[in-house]
Amino acid sequence: MAQFGEQTASGHLHVSPESKAPYDADVLAQLRADAETIIARYPVPRSALLPMLHLVQSVDGYITGRGIAVCAEMLDLTLAEVSAVATFYTQYKRHPNGEYTVGVCTNTLCAIMGGDEIWQSVSEHLGIGHDETTADGKITLERIECNAACDYAPVVMTNWEFFDNQTPESTVQLVDDLRAGKDVTPTRGPNKVCTFKQTSRLLAGFNDGLADEGVSAGPASTEGTRLARAKGWVAPGDDAPQANEEVHP
Repeated sequence: MAQFGEQTASGHLHVSPESKAPYDADVLAQLRADAETIIARYPVPRSALLPMLHLVQSVDGYITGRGIAVCAEMLDLTLAEVSAVATFYTQYKRHPNGEYTVGVCTNTLCAIMGGDEIWQSVSEHLGIGHDETTADGKITLERIECNAACDYAPVVMTNWEFFDNQTPESTVQLVDDLRAGKDVTPTRGPNKVCTFKQTSRLLAGFNDGLADEGVSAGPASTEGTRLARAKGWVAPGDDAPQANEEVHP
């Protein structure tokens, strides 16, 4: 990973000279305009830092030195304060990220359901390990501690969209399709997986118009609610639901 930059054991961010190169004037103007939109949502400007870092990633593909400088200047923060946040959260990338981040859950339930096997197969197939990127810049591979989708274990995420009930074979096919430029549809979510930069812009708070696409919760996620309503089970103080009431995902 040395070609991407250096992160010391203390977590301090070292960025390459290239990442500090000034933005083109038109790019900087749009970045600042979008940042002002974000800042206006908050009564205290510094509260806008997290979405602004996502905005930087939507432009640069990772947290660059020049992006840190813009955030610091616009929010009246020091470079150290911005860097401290950028190095704390794993969704902020400290070096160039792939077009698609593929995260394999290897936490307890996913692991015993096949997550470890999926990780091993995909890592060997791509020839990369955790937080490494393929030479074509398409895939960054990550071990994920929990995708919060245990009802569909083992789960893989691509740019934080769900791919449920995966196998080594299906996940290898997934990364091959992404590298080939094919449209890939997640199990739940929009009709097509967005790129890392597109997803970063969404996380910055800019609507992509895809919220109503695709499938949301599935039967495994709503089974508890369905069963409770069918049995008339209620929490203390709740009004009893109607028995056999239809549950919509």
